[in-house]
Amino acid sequence: MTKTKISIDGLNLWFSDNHVLKDVSFAIPANAVTAIMGPSGCGKSTLLRTINRMNDLIPSARVTGDIQIDGESIFAGTTDVIDLRKRVGMVFQKPNPFPKSVIENVAFGPRIHRMGNHSEIRQRVERALRHANLWDEVKGRLHDNAFSLSGGQQQRLCTARALSVEPEIILLDEPASALDPHSTAKLEELIRQLKQDYTVVIVTHNMQQAARVSDWCAFLMLGELVEFGRTDRIFTNPRDKRTEDFLSGRFG
Repeated sequence: MTKTKISIDGLNLWFSDNHVLKDVSFAIPANAVTAIMGPSGCGKSTLLRTINRMNDLIPSARVTGDIQIDGESIFAGTTDVIDLRKRVGMVFQKPNPFPKSVIENVAFGPRIHRMGNHSEIRQRVERALRHANLWDEVKGRLHDNAFSLSGGQQQRLCTARALSVEPEIILLDEPASALDPHSTAKLEELIRQLKQDYTVVIVTHNMQQAARVSDWCAFLMLGELVEFGRTDRIFTNPRDKRTEDFLSGRFG
């Protein structure tokens, strides 16, 4: 039986008077890759950012409904948002390394959260870089500026930075959109590996990428969840005409 990690229930979100997410409900399984796809402006990234309350940073944002992680509401008054974002790591569309060395980028989170002494943090850095399939490429360049890495390496460095604090969930917001095909292939290989230890949620506008890397798929349109299910079923036997039209390229 598939274990649910994230439960989204009747979620609505507004930015001022703009109703962006409309009564969205579905369950995201643990230790799997779930893709959120849909045309531009359908609310994909907004939904992703709601899972670790990044939209709290936007004053006009208002939410109703609920999101639960392991059965506990992320909107409860007792929720520590800093702890939530430690449990739910995020990698953005454009690589955003800090203007620091490779090692300082990955060590930043563990230092802030006081997750061990110098040697323990060093071990965390190596473990995170290995998990991100980057260690062999940067082990001789740990003190180089992160901006000296290629775009694909920077994106995997940002993934390692998210992994360094040992989250349970990784959110990826169109992580390959700025990468070349070779770097994209490496990133997709990494995503497939990550689900062994993490619950992964990826927003992508690329249907082929969703088909390649995800186990489950949610299709959004105009802020509404049109369809959710196993990726192979969604792609071969969509139950909604809108999903079929999107997958066949009639719009998007």
